[in-house]
Amino acid sequence: MSATPRSLILVAYAPALTVDDSRPLGVVHGMERALRSLRLEWRIDETGRPIALPRRDSWLEEAAARGRFPLLCNGDENHPVTVFGSGRPAGISPGNTPQLEVHAELPMDPIGISASAQLLEQIAHGAHSFWGRILPDGMGATMALQVRHPSDEPRVPPRGLPVLKLPEKILSPEIPHHLGWLNYWSAATARTLGFPDPARDAELLSRARRTSTGGWIVQLTDAPLDLDDPSHLEALLRAYERFPAIGGRASP
Repeated sequence: MSATPRSLILVAYAPALTVDDSRPLGVVHGMERALRSLRLEWRIDETGRPIALPRRDSWLEEAAARGRFPLLCNGDENHPVTVFGSGRPAGISPGNTPQLEVHAELPMDPIGISASAQLLEQIAHGAHSFWGRILPDGMGATMALQVRHPSDEPRVPPRGLPVLKLPEKILSPEIPHHLGWLNYWSAATARTLGFPDPARDAELLSRARRTSTGGWIVQLTDAPLDLDDPSHLEALLRAYERFPAIGGRASP
């Protein structure tokens, strides 16, 4: 990667929000359990300044009653942590199924790195996610170059990475669009991918663990993924080869 990433970017995909949905509050409470010093009790105003929310839970419940998951932050402009949710329409979602897309960002420092797996698990469980992932800031641009749009001229993705389909061309919401450094796979997603297979997944299982709801946290490399590290790139390529359904490249 050309620049040193400063943050970790988490995205998780879940069933669409409904009126009076309790999941936004579940996500926020889960993040605060994962990172004990974290308090997501600020919103961002139009100028970008954090504004304290003395009744955060009630404020978020009122927003959820309108089908919204607004942005919250920790109020620390030097070490910002943020989370919000947005709707993903059926027309651009796998299986033609509307979804909730949860985004979170945290510093890529020792505290953030050590808490990232638990943070991903808590967000995924709070949102009832199909799947989710964490990548270092900036790596999403490389992943985007893997996606083949119908109007694109034929091209080869960078670094030997495989071509991935647009999300709306993927048959099921349980199939991940792509891989991350840390991956959350629900029990349904793990079954769809055929994970784990003890005969083929020994390396992945050495960095994986089962969650309390039957899903999996699967970590590709010890340190956050860096495609300038040949061992990291090889680990990513091996994982794509192992799971051809990811990105809609093959039927599960």
